[in-house]
Amino acid sequence: MEIFPAVARVTFDGQVRSFDPSVERTEMERGLPKQRLLNSQVLVKQSMTLYFASIGDATTFESWYFDVIKRIGWFEMVHPYSGQTIKARFENGALGDLVPDEKLTGDFKMDTVVEYMR
Repeated sequence: MEIFPAVARVTFDGQVRSFDPSVERTEMERGLPKQRLLNSQVLVKQSMTLYFASIGDATTFESWYFDVIKRIGWFEMVHPYSGQTIKARFENGALGDLVPDEKLTGDFKMDTVVEYMR
């Protein structure tokens, strides 16, 4: 299994976690709606901002993305909230825009979303 590159650091800013609860809800003529679980696991989406200290680090990350995981592959990374190792992939195989960061000259950031099963 491929490992998320150390040149891309996940920042605390920009993190949002969401998931589809995978529940089927049936409205009834009277009384409360019935609910049942559709799946034992749910797909979690974790939005995050990646920080690169230089354009070289961003280029290294893009090479890993295109050449190693080939945009859609699974990889292991440390979850930014729990610190546990998860098996994840990029949602729709997509990365966000690479933009200069305002903190230091020459550093960059990129917003992206990874998804994993919980």
